[in-house]
Amino acid sequence: MAWNSSGGPSPWGNPRPGGPWGQPQPPSGGGQGGGGGGRGPDLDDMIRQAQDAARRMLPRGMGGAGLGLLALLLVGGWLASGIYRVQADEQGIVLRFGAYTQTTQPGLNYHLPWPVESVTTPRVTRINRVDVGFRASADSGNAVRPIPARDVLEESLMLTGDENIIDIDFAVFWRIRDAGAFLFNTRNAEATVKSAAESVMREVIGRTPIQPALTEARAQIEQAVRTGTQGIMDQYQAGVEITQVQLQNAQPPARVVDAFIDVQRAGADRERARNEAESYRNGIIPAARGESQRLVQEAEGFRESQISRARGESQRFLSVLSAYQAAQDVTVRRMYLETMEEVLRRNPTILIDNNLQGMVPFLNLDGARPGPIQGQPQRQGGQPVPQLNPAQPGAARPAGAIR
Repeated sequence: MAWNSSGGPSPWGNPRPGGPWGQPQPPSGGGQGGGGGGRGPDLDDMIRQAQDAARRMLPRGMGGAGLGLLALLLVGGWLASGIYRVQADEQGIVLRFGAYTQTTQPGLNYHLPWPVESVTTPRVTRINRVDVGFRASADSGNAVRPIPARDVLEESLMLTGDENIIDIDFAVFWRIRDAGAFLFNTRNAEATVKSAAESVMREVIGRTPIQPALTEARAQIEQAVRTGTQGIMDQYQAGVEITQVQLQNAQPPARVVDAFIDVQRAGADRERARNEAESYRNGIIPAARGESQRLVQEAEGFRESQISRARGESQRFLSVLSAYQAAQDVTVRRMYLETMEEVLRRNPTILIDNNLQGMVPFLNLDGARPGPIQGQPQRQGGQPVPQLNPAQPGAARPAGAIR
């Protein structure tokens, strides 16, 4: 097919004889020797030249059938280029003309060949780390606790719940959970994770006093920050999973660390004094309770004994009264004898014979029991007069011998 250059109307409907651009045309017979200054490119000639070049490249004897086979091979190779493999630690993200289409799992998969579709395979099992409050040294590598090379105070200084300042360095470990969301919903996932973790950490520290934040509340802080950061990532649909938040360092600022140490020592002394007081209380209170119980039980026993004794005395009095009412003389004599027996039992008594003479009395000034009678008693009928002991049962009590 050749361009219309015979002097007739142009393809664009331009009736001017000068051609579509108004250029003057040479005579019809003079353009051949001048190099065809007014003729455009001939597409038929270009196709013919391409076919001749292809024939020169192919082996001799290959005609149209060989060209058809070659075309089939080329088409087959183009179609086979859509086969791809996703490794076990990857996810396949298929893009159709640059737009996200689907996510494929590990194994052999297929997508339409380029330029219709393309695929990218990010690793989703690799654990990534973001440091907040410090920058790790180059010698740390992938260590769980990296060596801090520089402290970033604008990230690490935070205000606690009791209005103290604390310097906290921590690391956030994360991985890709949904590769499609990770690639197309966030522009910079690492910066997003860092900003979200720092924000949640400031919120958690703002509700926590400084003393628990430095000691026993570290595990609770890590768990709260991990949960809060994961919630923000899910809200952003970032396709990121927060696996761990680890506190690297938590201490007061360097300018006030000496004063804080003094406060810590004072707190330790207070705890020690409190523990000593608690131990003293735990020792003295049970003893006091036991003593009080003993006194109460003794009082109860004394009360019961007094009540029983009073009841017995009343019963004895009533029995004596009934006996007295039945036989007054016998009862009066009995009461007299019992009274005298009780009196004599409490006082020392010496019984002597009325016929005993020449006895020297002995006055016991020290209140002790009277000793033996001084002097030798006189004999009667060649036999000594025996000395009677009132403690012996059945001892004779002659009349007038009681002193």
